[in-house]
Amino acid sequence: MTTFHARALQPVDPLFPKAGAAIDLLREAIVRTHHGHIAVVSSFGAESALLLALVAGIDPGLPVLFLDTGKHFPETLAYRTQLVARLGLTDLRVVQPDAAALARIDPDGTLHRFIPDDCCALRKVAPLEHALAPFDAWISGRKRYQSAGRAVLPLREEVDGRVKLNPLAEWSAAEIAAEIRRRDLPAHPLVARGFPSIGCAPCTRAVGPGEDVRAGRWAGSGKTECGIHRSPASRRPDPQPVFPQPIPASPSATPATGNEP
Repeated sequence: MTTFHARALQPVDPLFPKAGAAIDLLREAIVRTHHGHIAVVSSFGAESALLLALVAGIDPGLPVLFLDTGKHFPETLAYRTQLVARLGLTDLRVVQPDAAALARIDPDGTLHRFIPDDCCALRKVAPLEHALAPFDAWISGRKRYQSAGRAVLPLREEVDGRVKLNPLAEWSAAEIAAEIRRRDLPAHPLVARGFPSIGCAPCTRAVGPGEDVRAGRWAGSGKTECGIHRSPASRRPDPQPVFPQPIPASPSATPATGNEP
């Protein structure tokens, strides 16, 4: 259970009411309706700094769940450390896949090359479901602009009895970038190298001019989501289309290696 810490909110630009609306939504959930029973899930990716800053301005002791798949870019892990310190977050919870399941299902760490959905289920979906068990609500950083599948994303939804908040759903990429600059928040180092959406190293590449922001995720596989935002009842039990060949690591970033949990 999180302990609420009173903290002065960072100033909100009166010309940009979306920031105030997002803070109001978060404050209501964190301080009132779900106090002590809510967490924020963060990938510490390209736009994560803003949501985490909004949360830290309300309660820096709110649990922050990070899915450590064992396949992250080293830059992401360093950025996580930087943001936690910068924002004063005091309850980072590193969520890892089950070691026995890894040894049984993905002993050589190459499952992502052949059945990416099963890899995501093993390293992301199952660990998150376990980590969210004590909470009745959680906060997501998804936005409508990111893909067609998120175009009608609500600010608040209920999935399998658990409330999910998407306080940045209505924000555009330009608005997020502007607010990050206004707050002088550090950028993920891979953003400047052409990574507007950052996941696990083996399944993420830089995006070219004119490509969709998520075009670099699972490129060439037909896969568009890792599965953590789907209802368990809607997840297909059979494998999705597989990669025809391993995805080459981008030369502009250093991928994580090995099968560490």
